[in-house]
Amino acid sequence: MAINVLTPTIDMNRAEWLKARRKGIGGSDAAAIAGLNKWRSPIAVWMDKTGQLEPDEAGEAAYWGTMLEDLVAQEFTKRTGKRVRRRNAILQHPEHQFMLANVDRLVVGESAGLECKTSSEYRKGEWGEDGETLPPEYLIQVHSWYLAVLIGGNKFIHFRVDRDQELIDYLIKIESDFWQLVEDGTPPPMDGSDASKELLGRLYPESNEQAVDLPQNASELIEEREHWAEQEKLMAEKKQEAENKLKQLLGENEVGWAGERKVTWKTVTSNRLDSKKLQEEHPNIYAKYVKESSYRRFSIR
Repeated sequence: MAINVLTPTIDMNRAEWLKARRKGIGGSDAAAIAGLNKWRSPIAVWMDKTGQLEPDEAGEAAYWGTMLEDLVAQEFTKRTGKRVRRRNAILQHPEHQFMLANVDRLVVGESAGLECKTSSEYRKGEWGEDGETLPPEYLIQVHSWYLAVLIGGNKFIHFRVDRDQELIDYLIKIESDFWQLVEDGTPPPMDGSDASKELLGRLYPESNEQAVDLPQNASELIEEREHWAEQEKLMAEKKQEAENKLKQLLGENEVGWAGERKVTWKTVTSNRLDSKKLQEEHPNIYAKYVKESSYRRFSIR
């Protein structure tokens, strides 16, 4: 199957590249659309593709991921003997033209490529002991493809992800449905992810002190929220009950073993600033260092 080139990228600046990406769905977008990206929600992708959301500035992790990409590619070649080359273009599926790809490298002599990743030490557990597992947001991006990752700056693993036609068909279906929403200007439903919560905070950071009549389905949403709040309370009580029983079994002991599971209840000493006392006894010092912040508090009465 021949791959189309949407646009070359070799002389493209970041703003031009971001604009070109809005013409379709890329690999990282797919994970968010499938609900597998904890930092990005489907509605955020939709707002990006419809030009309603300014892209975030690349953070430290993204910056170093880009800087270390070539090092990861070189190490892959060193360990496997497989040569790789750049493909400086945004590629486009010949049939589903909304499906785009920015590939890190192509493997010379194979109908496959290489995805280069860097991962935090805090996420090393998601890769298994020797890379036998793959974080789902990355699995969505690659099929019949190699993936190499540098974890925590000192552990390198690589493996091949074999083609899964069933998963590919599923992705084509959900991406087709999503792109239809983009073309129709119809937003996807809001979900319960932290990414959507953060997005709403960015979109509506301050209230205007006005009151409005909400649509009829708002009453249903209030009942739904109350139902899950009650379930959350019950689950929290059950969790606390189990924890209290374990503490009772430990007594004065700091560590207990239940098979291979280690249970600890240890004394921790911390120093905290008594801001109330500081404000009362040294109001000028308190005023000098206090920092004002604002947020929107949600409640139902």
